[in-house]
Amino acid sequence: MPMFEAIPDLSKARILVSNDDGIEAQGIKVLERIARSLSPDVWVVAPSSEQSAVAHSLTVRRPLRIIRHGPRHFAVDGTPTDSVLLGVRQILADRRPDLVLSGVNRGCNMADDVTYSGTVAAAMEGTLLGVPSIALSQQFTGDEAVRWDTAEHWAPDIIRRVTAVGWPDNVLINVNFPDLPVLEISGVDIVRQGKRRIGDELTERIDPRGQPYYWVGGQRVEEQGEPGTDLAATAGGRIAVTPLCVDFTSFDSMDRLSSAFQ
Repeated sequence: MPMFEAIPDLSKARILVSNDDGIEAQGIKVLERIARSLSPDVWVVAPSSEQSAVAHSLTVRRPLRIIRHGPRHFAVDGTPTDSVLLGVRQILADRRPDLVLSGVNRGCNMADDVTYSGTVAAAMEGTLLGVPSIALSQQFTGDEAVRWDTAEHWAPDIIRRVTAVGWPDNVLINVNFPDLPVLEISGVDIVRQGKRRIGDELTERIDPRGQPYYWVGGQRVEEQGEPGTDLAATAGGRIAVTPLCVDFTSFDSMDRLSSAFQ
């Protein structure tokens, strides 16, 4: 199986940082500091505004613009996918990045969330472009401030460790930090994607003209999940590291379906 080459020394790596919360989000500032603790060659290319839950959408019905925000800082008036695509193919065309980091997302991206997540999508686009990519998310309950210091403390070592061994070139790495203080994290688990009941509820309201409209709820029911999953890891106070494959093919189903056409 083709592999991304291991990066034993990140100090010489070119790192592209992106996200889905927008270039002004607190999480991307945290991630830039994380990246700069690994290498001096850090570039930020992110959406100009929040693009949460846009998944792996690509803008094809209008032109895209790149807005310079300063040295090595660029905003794209599009999606996370657009940002990574333009970052790799246009802004860094002279020398491709060695690593894409996406996040740090405000809120976790686990279980079913990964199919909606713009944070994961940015890492997916990097992977499809042939660049090893890692998505990072910080869990929070919504009742207190986001514990950015937890992600900032733990992320550099995790990034160093996973890039030092490499992984298949059709895989991205998804990292979720529990909503706990730095010293209460009990370790790191390599786990599979979990499954949980989606707690979103459709809220119906009536506009001033008497017509109904709907809000899709943003909160999900938190469940501990089955052992060995990202949900169980974070519920147990551990950082969840999950390799996600961008090849959606169900190889187990191919032989069964092929028999129907013999």
